[in-house]
Amino acid sequence: MRNRLLLWGFVAGALAVPFFHQTMLALLYAAHLSPRGPFSMQATGPGVPAFISLIFWGGVWGIALAAATGRVAGSGFFAASMLFGAIFPTLVAWLVVLPLKGQPIGGGWKPAGIATGLLVNAAWGLGTAVLLRLFARQRALA
Repeated sequence: MRNRLLLWGFVAGALAVPFFHQTMLALLYAAHLSPRGPFSMQATGPGVPAFISLIFWGGVWGIALAAATGRVAGSGFFAASMLFGAIFPTLVAWLVVLPLKGQPIGGGWKPAGIATGLLVNAAWGLGTAVLLRLFARQRALA
């Protein structure tokens, strides 16, 4: 049972990237609040397109989200998932990933960058929660 939850966490987290994370980024980009557009095919360090890398890491974070929120019930699950998404992946990006890429911690703490990180990752957390609930209902009907 626990392994299935984690597997579905990976699937939900990966799918939440194109459907929620990148949608929020597209909205912020269209409103001129983010300098980065969605669905970037620019290569990352290992040569993988950034969008594909985000999907993989969304899945990994989905496992962590599923493990952390697995016992939260009701609407609190959605709030907890949004908070998880806004806080944990964002902090890791600011404090670990950016410095590893030779960029300043927190992206230089620019307000637009801070807002973008928090909003796209909160949207990802909500999307992962929605998909986990949807998958759970589908399994219950099977």
